Amino acid sequence: DSSDDIEDVSLFDADDDVSRRSKKSKIRHPVASFFHLFFRVSAIVVYLLCELLTNSFIACMVTIILLLSCDFWAVKNVTGRLMVGLRWWNQVDDDGRSHWVFEARKVSAQGGKTSSEAESRIFWLGLITCPMIWVIFAFSALFSFKVKWLAVVMMGVVLQGANLYGYIRCKVGSRKNLTSMATNYLGKQFLRQVRHLGLQKAW
Repeated sequence: DSSDDIEDVSLFDADDDVSRRSKKSKIRHPVASFFHLFFRVSAIVVYLLCELLTNSFIACMVTIILLLSCDFWAVKNVTGRLMVGLRWWNQVDDDGRSHWVFEARKVSAQGGKTSSEAESRIFWLGLITCPMIWVIFAFSALFSFKVKWLAVVMMGVVLQGANLYGYIRCKVGSRKNLTSMATNYLGKQFLRQVRHLGLQKAW
């Protein structure tokens, strides 16, 4: 259900110096890059400061959920496509069956890419870091018995976690699972270290 031509978007730091030098560091979509971080960081800031600014739990909850919803829509429909050439969505076929589609932009015939290294780093940094922060908030609310805040925090975990999962599936391809991706990555790192040690001993 997804494209097999996957563009190599930087999820982990690439070790290929040639490809690294060929990538441009210029931010081509500054507005998209700004809003990729704005809504999710704003939701975290409001959560941290809302009890200092107001005593209304409802106002805080509505504000945070609105920011999280805007972030989910913007990241899923705009910033992922512009910044790293990835997108995911759900579609219903003629038989009424629901399918999840995970796509990556095809590399052009000239081998050019429209995403830059700077945008890729901003995208993945925001996409990975913020859900981790909401997970920390979830444990904090649970252990401090702030039950009313737990529902709000879980909204942050679910909405931002869904985007993280969707874009990782786009990155690795729908036919690959995350376990095989991690195994392959660690295997490459291990072989690289073995070769490096072998060269050191040879000298």
